Amino acid sequence: MPDNSQHEVIRSASLLDPALLSINHKDRELLIRLAEVYRRFANDPLEIEKQTLQRRKNNLDWVRPLVICFPEISWREIIRDEDLVCEGEIARGWERKLRQLIFTAETRSDECLPDSFTIGFVHGELEWGIRMHQIGDLHAGSYRWEAPIQKPEDINNMNLPTMEVDFTGSDALLALAEDVFAGVLPVKRKEAWFWTTGLTQTFIHLRGLEQMMFDMMDNPAFVHALMALLAEGTGMFLDELEKKGLLFPNCDIAYCGSGGLGLTDALPQHDYAGIVRLRDQWGFSESQETVGVSPRMFAEFILPYQTPLLEKFGLTYYGCCEPVDQRWKYLSKIPNLRRVSVSPWSERKKMADFLRQEYVFCVKPNPALLAFDHFPEEEIRQYVRETLAIAGECHLEFILKDVTTVRQQPERIISWVRIVKEEILG
Repeated sequence: MPDNSQHEVIRSASLLDPALLSINHKDRELLIRLAEVYRRFANDPLEIEKQTLQRRKNNLDWVRPLVICFPEISWREIIRDEDLVCEGEIARGWERKLRQLIFTAETRSDECLPDSFTIGFVHGELEWGIRMHQIGDLHAGSYRWEAPIQKPEDINNMNLPTMEVDFTGSDALLALAEDVFAGVLPVKRKEAWFWTTGLTQTFIHLRGLEQMMFDMMDNPAFVHALMALLAEGTGMFLDELEKKGLLFPNCDIAYCGSGGLGLTDALPQHDYAGIVRLRDQWGFSESQETVGVSPRMFAEFILPYQTPLLEKFGLTYYGCCEPVDQRWKYLSKIPNLRRVSVSPWSERKKMADFLRQEYVFCVKPNPALLAFDHFPEEEIRQYVRETLAIAGECHLEFILKDVTTVRQQPERIISWVRIVKEEILG
């Protein structure tokens, strides 16, 4: 096990090219016009109602089922590269972000709109000292990779994790946004830093998916050793973010877990004094890559390393695409669990019986329906009716995500939201 006594996880680095930190007059004018359009949506009184609904949902007060949509990969069809007008790299990124926010507003979903334009930190990935060689598109397509841990003793080539952060460049980027949007749209700094504390995706990238499952049978001690190292390093990363005051609230209009928003009265803690701690935040874990692992082996090799990380947070969310109904016997013991992902591979009836009124039932409808040659309105309606009947008095949310394509028809997203709301509201 690497020595962590003097290990610095977060390291300053120069990552942002200063030459990018300029926006020409034409790009500024367009960004300001888009910001003005978006501000009108964000200032709509309806936003207060939506925030109240989401807050009450996460408080486990009964309100109607919510309808939220995250286009994800299909954003490339909704806001296409060729539709962007700005010329500069940073301006094009901000233009895309504003157009996405405007489209989200136009869907009339229950997703709450932020009242500001957020700027994060410029930073790298969490690095463990050895890297996989990736072939393909990690973000929007299929890929394969060469696992760097070819034999168990290769674990000795790993380090505890580090992340490079460009603090100077981040400050300059924030100042640029404040200058561009001055008097039009507030600008705030906000960074999530990580998505999951699930650990298994990192394990698989280091060792390989099939090999991980072989290792569970052939070399269980190695699996425990690597999971322990990943858990220790991830815990150090979380603790250093807190120690250095780099955490931001995610109990507001922030993306939560694997879909949904974090608004709740349960966070931050009662002793919160303005500096965000892990216990003032939502935590999240999943292990969707290990669907081929039995529930018993999941409980032996995976959950014991996730649970101590989740215990650092005030509330937790579990699950993504995996069938959590098969693992609920173990997942139900996670402390402060509040939101649970119910993917198309989970049995809705079982999950309704498990969750009752004690958790938020985050149902994920099958996104493949939006990829059909025709738009299957009746199938969508039937699914919603069935889910409403199954869920009964559960704290239900319909969350459309993992949408790979809308067949070049962005209106399918708007139609999906309209249909689901019609079925809910009658």
